[in-house]
Amino acid sequence: MIQEHEIPTGSRLYFQNSAKIKREIENVSASTLEELGYAEIVTPHFSYHQERSYARKQLLSFSDTKNNTLYLRADTTIDLARLITKRLGRSIDQKKWFYIQPVFTYPSNETYQIGCENLENTDLRITLLDSIKVLNNINLKPLLQISNIQIPKILSELLGLELDIFKNSNIQKLLDLNLDWLNKLTNLQNINEIEEILDIVPMQIRVELEKIEALCHDISYENLVIAPLYYAKMNYYDGLFFRYIKENELLGLGGAYNYEDVEATGFALYVDKIIEEKIKDE
Repeated sequence: MIQEHEIPTGSRLYFQNSAKIKREIENVSASTLEELGYAEIVTPHFSYHQERSYARKQLLSFSDTKNNTLYLRADTTIDLARLITKRLGRSIDQKKWFYIQPVFTYPSNETYQIGCENLENTDLRITLLDSIKVLNNINLKPLLQISNIQIPKILSELLGLELDIFKNSNIQKLLDLNLDWLNKLTNLQNINEIEEILDIVPMQIRVELEKIEALCHDISYENLVIAPLYYAKMNYYDGLFFRYIKENELLGLGGAYNYEDVEATGFALYVDKIIEEKIKDE
């Protein structure tokens, strides 16, 4: 029996301190992103195109009046890019957008996000620095992890390995191959260690490692780690990407992607996890 006061598992309720913290985080983030040249957008809760971002089994779906499949928004990135390039782009020139809104995944998970998409610049460094500015202004300095999704993809083809090994972070499978260069790549965490292995890894891997190295040199962030074999479970990331982590909690994710030949960069910060961290610090 469901009690009158119960809310569905995975849904969100904010009151008193948590509601105040949420409002402060969102206000500061909105002001910061506006100063950086982003304009705000609120996209529809319903979408026809969410399967481009998530596996169908992760989506909440129903039918519209014409029996077309509709989804509750599980991800904003592709919908935003689609709306700007296919609809709003006909009448406005704005290419930098931010949003503050929830997303929904199966069975009843509600997640508030602060995010932005830069459709005018493919330089991930700029978007990464923008995300750092937002975090600085809300007084958070989580661990920053830099990765390149092309590295696990290349290794999968080069070594004849299933991509699931990387998706599931099955490092032991890689170590079992007993390849010196692969062992060193697997243990790589510091930017200073990249130079030490560039001459021993396959050329395809070297090119992608140098992209990580260049990105890390262009930013100033003390709490930084490199994870070259990490595979982001997002369908649209196709190159460099980054994550923010604190005490094993994922606070944010961003990267470079391509939507129908439009190259872009963006990030999302997870408001609920940030609120939890703020409450812990009080």
